[in-house]
Amino acid sequence: MCRLNDLDLSSEIFAGLKGVYIIWSGQETIRLGSGLISDRLKAHRDDPKINKYPNLLVTWAKVNGTQMEGVEKFLSDKLSPIVGERFPDRTPIPVNLPW
Repeated sequence: MCRLNDLDLSSEIFAGLKGVYIIWSGQETIRLGSGLISDRLKAHRDDPKINKYPNLLVTWAKVNGTQMEGVEKFLSDKLSPIVGERFPDRTPIPVNLPW
């Protein structure tokens, strides 16, 4: 878990890293998604629908490309993010929640 706006997305850790991420504030899941982690989180930092929430935290996990959408679907069903217009129409793949 890291603060979204303090995270160094240019770090080598993120080079080519694809997977699933969750952004939250307090007890609320704000946004989740999948793809190239650094690109997606950079875009969310600039999104006023997300930045209006205080103390944004983020976590992510590397996920195989063939499973990303299923994991994202499971998380969206389980966590009901506030921001997010659509989620994959896939069979959910259960994973452990980070909390």
